Order: sequence, then structure tokens, then C-alpha cells
Amino acid sequence: MRRRNFLQKLTYGASVVAAGGLPYAISHMLAPASAREPQTYLRPPGALRDDTAFVNACIGCGLCGEICPPRCIQFNKRSGGSEVNIPYINPEQKACILCGKCTEVCPTEALTEIALEDVDMGIAQIDRSACYPWVDRGICGACVSICPLGEKAIGFKMWNQYQPIVRDGCVGCGLCVEVCPEPSLPIRIVERFKGTVARHGV
Repeated sequence: MRRRNFLQKLTYGASVVAAGGLPYAISHMLAPASAREPQTYLRPPGALRDDTAFVNACIGCGLCGEICPPRCIQFNKRSGGSEVNIPYINPEQKACILCGKCTEVCPTEALTEIALEDVDMGIAQIDRSACYPWVDRGICGACVSICPLGEKAIGFKMWNQYQPIVRDGCVGCGLCVEVCPEPSLPIRIVERFKGTVARHGV
């Protein structure tokens, strides 16, 4: 008898635990998976393509940050070892204006002078499920108007003068991210191979 009561209680307890966890399991299945990992730490323009090579070449002198007109270049203070004082740009705080001054003063090969069209800091990607014009919540165009490279980098969709689209000429400076008025930042800088449109927002 005791064994039967024990088994009944055990079965009941397991059922309660399973039922309690069901809403969490369902919400996890229904929630959209993250389609991308935005780059909030970009290397300055002209940086060596291989990040390990860039870190090894940089001596952390800080000259790039001192000469930067918009003061967008920051320096890693949290990581130890070779990452100490390595420059990066967070476009959500302050974006690069592509002036190239940082490449002129770099004393090593970490940053080299490069043609504007050859800069490759990443590429802008739009989440159309959050961008104001794409969800019919008004007219914006801030990203298009701020871009220093013009229509070869970002413009409006054909037959629609309001919905922005990113083009292959984008070099990932992040100015569009800085000026985006939507708090969720539906435009981010990602690695180029990830494309210009967030998969869940197509």
C-alpha cells in the first residue's frame, strides 16, 4: 500500500513539474531565434582583415583615438593580455565618419591608408520587422540621408521612396546605426556574409 501511494505521489509530482514547465517550453519554441549577432565593436577603417593580426600589430599608442574628429574610437580597457588598449568603434554610441585620419597617424601596419571604397568594417543589415517605413509606421530615411557614400551604399526600394535598402557599396561605418530613431535599432552592422536583411525580417 505504501508503495502504491509513493508511486502515485511520484507520478503526480512529475506531472506538476511537466505542466509547470510547459508554458516556458512553448514560448521558447514560438519565440523567433536570433538571426544575427550585431557587431557593436568594429575595427577602425583600414584595419588588418585578420583580427588576430590586427591585435598583434597594434601597440596601443592611442594616436588613432586622439586624432579622430568625432571621437568615435574607443579603447579596450576590460580585457587583459594582448587586448589591452586595442581600438574599436561602437556605432551605437558614436560612428565612424570615414575621414581616414586614424590610418594616417598609425605607426604600425595595424591601420593602413586605404581607398574609401575599399574600407570593409562590415555591412549594414536592416530588420524589416522593426524599421518604421517597412512596418508602415511613418516616413524616416535617416539612414539614407546620413550615409557618406550615398546611393551606392544605401537607398530606397524601387517604386517606394520610403523603404530603405542596403546595397553592396556599404562599408559598415555605422553612421546609419547612430542616427536610427527606433530604440531597438533595426539597422545594425554585421559581417558581410550575413547579408543586408535580417532573416526573420524578410
